[in-house]
Amino acid sequence: MVKSVPSVSVTYAQNGSSTKSNELGMRAMQERAYEKRGEQYLLIKSPPASGKSRALMFIALDKLHNQGLKQAIVVVPEKSIGASFNDEPLSKFGFWADWTVAPKWNLCNSPGTDGGKVKSVTAFLESSDQILVCTHATFRFAVEKLGVEAFDDRLIAVDEFHHVSASEDSILGSQLNEFIARDRVHVVAMTGSYFRGDAVPILLPENEAKFDTITYTYYEQLNGYKYLKQLDIGYFFYSGSYADDILAVLDPNEKTIVHIPNVNSRESTKDKHREVEHIIDALGDWQGTDPSTGFQLVKTPEGKVLKIADLVDDEAVKRDKVSSALKDPVQKNNRDHVDIIIALGMAKEGFDWIWCEHALTVGYRASLTEIVQIIGRATRDAEGKTRARFTNLIAEPDAAEAAVTEAVNDTLKAIAASLLMEQVLAPRFNFTPKSPKSGPVEGFDYGEGGYDPDKENIGFSEESGQFQIEIKGLAMPKSKEAERICQEDLNEVITAFVQDKTAIERGLFDEELVPEELTQVKMGKIVGTKFPELDAEDQEAVRQHAIAALNLTQKAKEAALTSADDDAQPTFLMANVEIVATYELYNINRTKLENLIHRIFEPARLEIEIMDRFGRPVVPREWFLVPLFAIKEAVERIKDGTISSYVYDPNKAALQRRGVAPK
Repeated sequence: MVKSVPSVSVTYAQNGSSTKSNELGMRAMQERAYEKRGEQYLLIKSPPASGKSRALMFIALDKLHNQGLKQAIVVVPEKSIGASFNDEPLSKFGFWADWTVAPKWNLCNSPGTDGGKVKSVTAFLESSDQILVCTHATFRFAVEKLGVEAFDDRLIAVDEFHHVSASEDSILGSQLNEFIARDRVHVVAMTGSYFRGDAVPILLPENEAKFDTITYTYYEQLNGYKYLKQLDIGYFFYSGSYADDILAVLDPNEKTIVHIPNVNSRESTKDKHREVEHIIDALGDWQGTDPSTGFQLVKTPEGKVLKIADLVDDEAVKRDKVSSALKDPVQKNNRDHVDIIIALGMAKEGFDWIWCEHALTVGYRASLTEIVQIIGRATRDAEGKTRARFTNLIAEPDAAEAAVTEAVNDTLKAIAASLLMEQVLAPRFNFTPKSPKSGPVEGFDYGEGGYDPDKENIGFSEESGQFQIEIKGLAMPKSKEAERICQEDLNEVITAFVQDKTAIERGLFDEELVPEELTQVKMGKIVGTKFPELDAEDQEAVRQHAIAALNLTQKAKEAALTSADDDAQPTFLMANVEIVATYELYNINRTKLENLIHRIFEPARLEIEIMDRFGRPVVPREWFLVPLFAIKEAVERIKDGTISSYVYDPNKAALQRRGVAPK
């Protein structure tokens, strides 16, 4: 039996901006990256399908032709990703040069071991050719043998940069620190998820500070698509064998990648081939194998013949045949080429199936990074594809199981992944303190009435998909680095927070927990550890910005999970009211009580103009961002008659006595 839990659903504008090209053939993200091509150390954070590979080509060619660098070495985590850097006729689309890699220098296509390919790297460094593509492993071996000085005056471009870590156990991470210390190379790092599942930092803080960052958000990417409008993320729990219930979440009519569980995981039956057979059998009657592609042919009860690619098969000849068929460039734009792909560890990175509508993962994966990468497989834009979804099917915790602790941990991880993805998929929030000097920001729309100097305003930029939000008492960063973090890296801070097992556990289950212990103490420690170079004021500014972003997203989700009916009053985001607590008070005038509550919580009022579902502007006056425990305390103060002595402090998220300075 499959049980659902609340999912995330995001709808986008389909304005087409992320798919349009300029006169040089660059899409929005690529143009943004190219503007920073002169930087020695460059970090590109951009979601899958946004064009990071081509962005690197533009930058590398400029460094080779105009910045005096001798050669460019592109480093990828897997051989399959090497194909992303094959020849590209960039001049055909308006650029002034083409990307050309001599076949012998794309080591991802050459036979032999990574260690044996060091000779090829050596030969390349001694040649006059300009571009080499190799795996992370090949590059590590080459650096170990040749030393970092052998790569002087060259560009090192590292794709899927989240595979690197600042841990002493990470050889590539240590080598990059050596390169940066020597300061004789240029580095371009690219990733769709600049964080690791193990919460280990990718670079040492002092080295990370040397990078200039280009951030292109999921929201910008998806909002700028032409066809894809909606992305759903859901978690489902099952009991028994997942293969028995998989059709509860697997729709044969959707183009789907199914990631079956690792054989060492709790969800696995330990027989991966039997699991694949079970899934195929559940879908319909097997009709044989397509001789040209190796795809399994299955006839559904409705009469449709499904083409299923099995990438789990251990027989190398069969698996390679299927893999080659999936990568056939002739079939890239053929929606009917394949219907379902069943995989273990493949189809996550460097795999481009634009028609994928559903990424279905059984069992919780190793890291949040992996979740982000898997979701990225379904978020390609394609004609006729209006909706995509990610589903995580997880074994339900059972108190009778010996593995109950593992089950609960998986559940906590799923919650953490959900929190992270909600943040990743949200628009970018720019927070500013409200002061007498505050004013409108150019390019932002503040609603029908425009900017109001007497209230906290919220503006929205249609072009960038960013919100400009004024908050009373907000601490602002003083240094350029802290400012950059607040603008670019809040998701990394939030990721560290939601990956903290203790924080998630206590936040969910500890009824005695004072929320400030998490939002101030725990988040404060995370910021201090992650950015030790910042002074106390800047660390506090980063903490406040991170909490503001997390809270705003959660409040929006909370409201979105309740359905709005036609008679809904302007409650938060036009949602129905969900009653979470009721209190009985006697001999109190209702109007006076309402006015009293408004006065007490006035500092936490969210002032915003928002369009309802009929396109009408609404300016609600009763939206307050106040935690439940503070409301409970206010009720008790009303009961004992002391409420008039208190005011609400949004910075402390607590009632404070009037006339008493906050500590």
